[in-house]
Amino acid sequence: MTLTADHGCPVSAVLDLPHHPDPERAHSMIRFCTHCGSGVSFEIPAGDVLPRHICNRCGHIHYENPRLVVGCVATWEDRILLCRRAIEPRRGFWTVPAGFMENGETAAEAACRETHEEAGARIIVDAPFAMVSIAHINQVHLFYRGRLATADFGAGDESLEVAMLRGDEIPWDDIAFLSVTHCLEHYLEDAAQGRFGFHETALGP
Repeated sequence: MTLTADHGCPVSAVLDLPHHPDPERAHSMIRFCTHCGSGVSFEIPAGDVLPRHICNRCGHIHYENPRLVVGCVATWEDRILLCRRAIEPRRGFWTVPAGFMENGETAAEAACRETHEEAGARIIVDAPFAMVSIAHINQVHLFYRGRLATADFGAGDESLEVAMLRGDEIPWDDIAFLSVTHCLEHYLEDAAQGRFGFHETALGP
């Protein structure tokens, strides 16, 4: 199966090595060292290939890496668990439960935690299902497949409401993020075929 980016380019073309991101796009503006508070320079450290923020006093190198957003397509029978966001960005729009992975937890644990926090549901994780690279905002979105352990669920602090919806009930025009749309589309296609794969997509600006 050929993996394609949102703009139609093969993912292999997007990921060809060597590939060096645009430093101005890939890094935030750091003005002061997080260790000693001195000013920093933006230059390529010895032995590296990309510019980094380097402290002018203590020499500490401030590495910045993409953030991992983890979520789950969690089901009960033939319905999918969706949350309507109570926070920005995209407040009032629908998504699968997902959020930034925390230090000290596995990706699967992050999916379980986010599902419980946002939807009050406890899930059984089945397998990784989809990964979406979004380089222009320095994020990777990883979605699992899973099942509710019980039929209990309810809106958490970050959700206006939570619903279990069949595929034909999904409010496609009100889905919060394109990565979630891709994930749900792949899920419904795989479910219709009776077998699930792993889907990788890259989204451009």
